[in-house]
Amino acid sequence: MRTKHAGITGQFCNGMMKVVKRTLNIVQVRFVAGAVLALGLGLHTAMGAQLPVGLGTSGDFTILAKSGISSVPNCTLVGDIGVSPIASTAITGFSLVMDASTQFSRSAQVNGKVYAANYGVPTPTKMTTAVSAMEAAYTDAAGRALPDAAELGSGNIGGLTITNGLYKWSTGVTIPNDVTLSGGPNDVWIFQIAGDVTMASGKKILLSGGAQAKNIFWQVGGGAGVTIGTTAHFEGVILSLKAIHFLTGSSFNGRLLAQSAVTLDQNAGTPPDLADLSLTKTVNNATPNMGANVIFTITVTNSGPN
Repeated sequence: MRTKHAGITGQFCNGMMKVVKRTLNIVQVRFVAGAVLALGLGLHTAMGAQLPVGLGTSGDFTILAKSGISSVPNCTLVGDIGVSPIASTAITGFSLVMDASTQFSRSAQVNGKVYAANYGVPTPTKMTTAVSAMEAAYTDAAGRALPDAAELGSGNIGGLTITNGLYKWSTGVTIPNDVTLSGGPNDVWIFQIAGDVTMASGKKILLSGGAQAKNIFWQVGGGAGVTIGTTAHFEGVILSLKAIHFLTGSSFNGRLLAQSAVTLDQNAGTPPDLADLSLTKTVNNATPNMGANVIFTITVTNSGPN
């Protein structure tokens, strides 16, 4: 968890404001008592050695696929899902209900919107753009050079604790036991996998030290794609050249971005945390007289992404 700020702006009614102190942790603002303060804060945090893979508008989706998304009910999904260039007929098992706008549909299994390439304008363009962004993200992840390790565990990473970095395999990767990704909230993991990813039933990807699922990228180039076993739990963004299969009762915290199909079976899925911010305020004079100087200290803590 970090406490930082990147900047501050302010606007007063009947008063004046100026920033009188900046530190890594605190912004202090001095203003005339009686003023009304409205703050706009821009936050950033330090990055790790690897920059995150840019997802573009494909990052607007919890699940995005080119050739279909199927569900064996009931799934519980948070966020938008969509397909393109294939039509909505390739979204099966969701009992879709078209919105009056014709731009998206709804499903009791999706806490979000469902999009397809054949829906009303502007959805076709939206979906084409998102798929192009997904393909670009795959290319970005696959093209990262100078890995920190190659062929880690000879492709078997079960039971390992893996720190942040770039990892490359010329084969597939298996996860027969729990694996831990250990690092800070801004650390980035990129896994370049030429083959498939197979995770055993009941196993978990565990995050420690504040590691964030949004900063974990699994680029998978194998012909079978990704298969997550029953009741297993997966963390991170999957960028798969082929299909992604989540077997019965498995779950994920991340995004499933497939250049083929995504198949689901009574799964739960959520996108990575979008923010986890908190503000605390202290004041050096709780009962000032009109015209007196008052110092408010605003501390912004970012426990989430950048």
